[in-house]
Amino acid sequence: MRPEWLGQPLFGVALSVVFYSLSLIAGKRFAWLHPLFVSSGGIILFLVLTDIPYEVYEAGGEIVTFFLGPATVALGVPLYKYRKRIRAEWVAVLGGITAGALVSIVSTGGLLWALGASRETILSAMPKSVSSPIALELARLTGGSPELSATLTVLTGLAGSMMGISLLRLLRIRGDLPIGVAIGTAAHGIGTSRLLRQSEAQGSYSGFAMAMNGIVTGLLYIPIVWWLDRV
Repeated sequence: MRPEWLGQPLFGVALSVVFYSLSLIAGKRFAWLHPLFVSSGGIILFLVLTDIPYEVYEAGGEIVTFFLGPATVALGVPLYKYRKRIRAEWVAVLGGITAGALVSIVSTGGLLWALGASRETILSAMPKSVSSPIALELARLTGGSPELSATLTVLTGLAGSMMGISLLRLLRIRGDLPIGVAIGTAAHGIGTSRLLRQSEAQGSYSGFAMAMNGIVTGLLYIPIVWWLDRV
């Protein structure tokens, strides 16, 4: 029989706070680590080892999830501060976001098609570079699996946030604007939160790229899905 306090929402909130604090400590030693990777992985491992059902944690986890909305809206504050730079270079910024979205969709779909993946899997994976709510809706509306799409979207964000910056440095890409646009387009909100920890300018450009990529990917999906229906 489980203790009564396990059924309280405070358990899920406390567990999230503890593992997030541990992830920040780990981040001081390994700067490339994303807090989401450490905290979510730690919580999953803890629940498995202690045989606590996910539903028990979810009661408090939903409270933490609720604050994602205000946190996303708060991205508009730094974005407003750097609006003049984005406006001055809007052609290059939108061009980069459109090219990134197109390469992400086509390369993912083409690779899975070449490997013999099903249509459902392809439609679930193609929107992996946009934020989770948009990816889920695109997958659901086009016949993909929202659950698979959510998983791939989170994994894409984690990979982009932990390896994307090093890759850009290796390619000798410098400057707040190109780094922010590249990470925001490829790794959505998870990559944006990673950049905000090191540079407000990069984080604001990344937030703008994340938002615009959701719109661009939605528009690109129309002709691509139309073509897939006829293949």
